[in-house]
Amino acid sequence: MRVALFLTCVNDTLYPDTGRAVVKLLTRLGVDVDFPMAQTCCGQAHYNTGYRHEAEPLARHFSDVFGEYDAIVTPSGSCGAMVRELYPRMGERARAEGRGDGLATTLAPVVPKTYELTEFLVDVLEVTDVGAYYPHTVTYHPTCHGLRSLGLGDRPRRLLQSVKGLELKELPGADECCGFGGTFALKNSDVSAAMGADKVRNAESTGADVLCAADNSCLMHIGGTMTRLRTGMRPVHIAEILASTEEERA
Repeated sequence: MRVALFLTCVNDTLYPDTGRAVVKLLTRLGVDVDFPMAQTCCGQAHYNTGYRHEAEPLARHFSDVFGEYDAIVTPSGSCGAMVRELYPRMGERARAEGRGDGLATTLAPVVPKTYELTEFLVDVLEVTDVGAYYPHTVTYHPTCHGLRSLGLGDRPRRLLQSVKGLELKELPGADECCGFGGTFALKNSDVSAAMGADKVRNAESTGADVLCAADNSCLMHIGGTMTRLRTGMRPVHIAEILASTEEERA
C-alpha cells in the first residue's frame, strides 16, 4: 500500500509536530509513508468563504498530487471532509453550470481513498491498540467536521481507551461546536469567543490535564481560550498522544 500524508496548511505552518507524530505512528505500525512535496492547500478556506471557483484549481492540484496513492491520510477532520464531502459537490456544481464532467472526473479518484487518521487506523489497518503510552488524564472533544461530516463516531475514543496510562474523562456537551469554524471566528468573534469559553469550562469540569481532538484548527481556538482563562489545561492532537510510547514520550 502506497500511503501519502496530507498534512494540511494549518499543520504545516503552525503544528509540524503533528505531522511528525503521524509519520512516527504509522511507521511504527509498519506503514511506509510518503510526503508529496508538491501538496498545497486543498481549497477549503476558499470554498467555505464563498470562493468556489477559486477553490477548483487547488482541488485539481490535490488530485494530481495524490491521485496515484492507495490511501491519503490526514490529521484533520475538516480538510478530510473537504475532500470527501465537498469535492463531489464541486464537481456536481460545475456540471450543473454547464461546464461538463471534467472536474468531477478529475476529483473522483481521490475522494474514496482520503482518510482522517483515526479512520485509517481503525477501518483500514484494523487496529485500536497502537502501542501508545500517555500517563495523563485526558478529555476528548469531537470536532464538528469529524463528528458530522465524516461520522468518526467512537473511533477516536476507542483508540484513546487503548492507550496505556491514559485516563479518559467524559466531556460534557461534547457534541457542541467549540466556536472556531474558520472565518466564523473572525466574522462572528463575540459568538465564537462565548462558544469557546463554554467548551473550555466544560473541559475544566472534567478535571483532565489535557483536552484532545483530531483537528488542530479547533485546538488552536480552544487553546487560545484556555490561555486567556488561565486554566492550566493543554490542548493536544490525538496523533501526538498515539505516537507517544514509554521509550519516546510526547
